[in-house]
Amino acid sequence: MKDIQQNNPMYKVSILILLLFTISGTFAQKGKVNTALSYKEDGKLDKALTTIEETVDASNPKAESSINWPHTWEVRGEIYQAIYQSKDENYRKLHTDPLAEASQSYLKAIELDAKNKFSNSLKIKMQLLIHDLSTQAETAYNSQDYEKALASFEQILVIENVPVYKAESPDAIDTVIIFNAALTAYNAKKYDKAIEFYKKAALYKYNGAKTYELLSESYLAKNDTVGALEVMLKGLKEYPSNSSILVLLISIYEKNNKIEEAIKYLDLAISKQPGNESFQLFRGALFERLQNTDEAIKCYEKAIELKPGYMDAFYNLGIIYYNRGVKKNDVANSVPSNQPEKYNIEKNKADIEFKKALPYLEKAHELNSRDKITLESLKNVYYRLKILDKYAEIVEKLKNIQ
Repeated sequence: MKDIQQNNPMYKVSILILLLFTISGTFAQKGKVNTALSYKEDGKLDKALTTIEETVDASNPKAESSINWPHTWEVRGEIYQAIYQSKDENYRKLHTDPLAEASQSYLKAIELDAKNKFSNSLKIKMQLLIHDLSTQAETAYNSQDYEKALASFEQILVIENVPVYKAESPDAIDTVIIFNAALTAYNAKKYDKAIEFYKKAALYKYNGAKTYELLSESYLAKNDTVGALEVMLKGLKEYPSNSSILVLLISIYEKNNKIEEAIKYLDLAISKQPGNESFQLFRGALFERLQNTDEAIKCYEKAIELKPGYMDAFYNLGIIYYNRGVKKNDVANSVPSNQPEKYNIEKNKADIEFKKALPYLEKAHELNSRDKITLESLKNVYYRLKILDKYAEIVEKLKNIQ
């Protein structure tokens, strides 16, 4: 038997009315989107925000049609972007991070836009959003709000990797933003993120060897010396003529008491810059750490040859001889009192070293007359050699130096 409702005219009318109500509801919700856009164009951002939020309210059954419409989210993004751009402080207070909401809205619109009906307009809006995010990031960075600056840079990178945005230039890489994100992450003490971004920047050879230095510093901030060394060695391989990488590599080895390795790479640095007197000074200091004062003396003498007025090299030479004198003097003092001849022999050995120290310390004082450490050392040498008039002069000079 046939269903009698199929031939019932009232049934067909009911279906038609229901369909009209459904269509009417759909158009009503989409109309709200256009209303929100009109409010935005008229500068009534508070009303625009209230209206657009009603269209994406998942708890509102009426929003069922608008919440899945790509244009709804596109307009929502525009409204939040307008809130950020507004000069009216009351409107700017409508949301704490409107650009983040704008970014999420445009991304949602792209997700829902399966047929790419809105892709062209969305791309333009995302380009404008990137400009605003860049401005926000710069302002936040300069205000030392590094976390907000980092979030802005990260949002830019997300947008730039959306297929719709990348369509025209699929191979384009925004190395500037990647590097800035790394720098900001480091300042925010988010070292893992800094490492992630610096590695990307290094991969594209952005900022050359400097990126490897900063990457190494990020590892060191985590107390990861192994990671820092691996990065520096890779950077040295990539940029073999870069002295900054060598210096940092040497410093890491030195701070971790790997003196032989430090000297190995310092010698490489010297081979590239043979006229660098600072390298010779540091090399001498490293040999002192190894108790090899003979080699240290050669380094300091070389430093003076390269820079005749090198006060630090003169001082270090003087101190080597002074310390040798102290050790020999200790030997003399250990001689039993019933062996005066032996005592005098050992004491003379000490005085020879003190006399060697004297001209270097005097020269260091001549080059920097107000250096207290040099004055103290010179005072001790004069006292040991019983040059009491000079000793008294130094004592007076020390009184006049605060």
